[in-house]
Amino acid sequence: MNTAGDGLDLRPFRGVRYVPERIGSLAAVTSPPYDVVVRPDGLLHLESADPHNIVRLILPQTGPSGSPQSRNDQAATTLRRWLAEGVLAPDAEPALYVYEQRNGELLQRGLIGALRLSDASEGVVLPHEDVMPHVVEDRAGLMRTTAANFEPLLLTYRSDGDATGATAASVVERTAGRAPLLSTTTEDGYSHRLWSVTDPADVRTVHDDLARHQALIADGHHRWATYLRLRAEHPSPTPWDRGLVLLVDTARYPLRVRAIHRLLNRLPIEQALTAATPSFRVREVAGPLPEAMDALAEAARHGNAFLLTGADDTYHLLDRPDPDLLDRTIPADRPQMWRTLDATVLHSTLLAHIWGIPEDSPTDVTYIHDTEATVEKARSDGGTAVLMHPVREEVVRELARQGVTMPRKSTSFGPKPATGLVLRTLTND
Repeated sequence: MNTAGDGLDLRPFRGVRYVPERIGSLAAVTSPPYDVVVRPDGLLHLESADPHNIVRLILPQTGPSGSPQSRNDQAATTLRRWLAEGVLAPDAEPALYVYEQRNGELLQRGLIGALRLSDASEGVVLPHEDVMPHVVEDRAGLMRTTAANFEPLLLTYRSDGDATGATAASVVERTAGRAPLLSTTTEDGYSHRLWSVTDPADVRTVHDDLARHQALIADGHHRWATYLRLRAEHPSPTPWDRGLVLLVDTARYPLRVRAIHRLLNRLPIEQALTAATPSFRVREVAGPLPEAMDALAEAARHGNAFLLTGADDTYHLLDRPDPDLLDRTIPADRPQMWRTLDATVLHSTLLAHIWGIPEDSPTDVTYIHDTEATVEKARSDGGTAVLMHPVREEVVRELARQGVTMPRKSTSFGPKPATGLVLRTLTND
């Protein structure tokens, strides 16, 4: 916990939201975060769900020249048209927004607002993963051209868990007892509700409470790096001094941590297994996929382990790496906790040394959140799926506190906020 004034600075903004009368349904215009929508069929599904689906803004697919800037220009044109036509409209006054997600017994609530990106943010907002420069460049081009934050980062902080008294948690819980601004259920079974917080006393309570806390980036490292880059391009004070975030108190609403898998697009499974056999124990395990993932989880209890599959429709477990090889290939200037991460061994030993694959090449490596989608893609295209076991949240937090970043795309915290429920346009802020 930070001393008052040295922590998070979350402020209201004029949220831009879909006008219900101008769309088919709210669920049909929402999308998962941009980096979860990875497959062309997923894009097509969202685009065909409603002509105003938010994916047309976060992942524009065509433009007059087909260039990235042309696509960004198209997104900006689409945004301006939807605002002019009344498909999207800014709320009447600035607000913080309480956001709720529910699926069965899972319940998550948090606060959406505009977070200050001050120089003091170092040590206040803690990243835990490296980023890929080409992704930051892509997101920066889109945000710069559209002058908008289309989807909030997911940040977590930890309170003492008390929702009584004058705390951000008390504001969240009290607000969630009112009628919401919107309510919808998306096709993944999650229900979503949103409320606005405009009362000056509530806004002050939230601000003063959060000013005592730091946050961990749970999802959105590339967008955070993009926020900082664009802030540096625009001398203060400007709306670029802030970025759209969702803050969740994990003392009250613990997040789930899942793995992000790798698809090695140009490495056939037979070649992957042959190259790894001298340095890892390689053995076939029984399917179907859930049983194979159980075998991965059991192996991961004893050390580094990876589950591979490809066009041969079989599953292969890689574990018990050669300790001498790990010593030679993994940087020694990092904490032991970092050196033993599965993602570290994958990137430093398997990708870089055994398979000779550049981790930052999008033509060679695709990062996919969904396990079944990774397997299906590998089997249909002839590549190799490398399925990972999730990292424990306490490991992520401890490394972040030490200022040590994990290998890129090491974790997937969730549930992630749906994109399209509330946007931030910098021209309205």
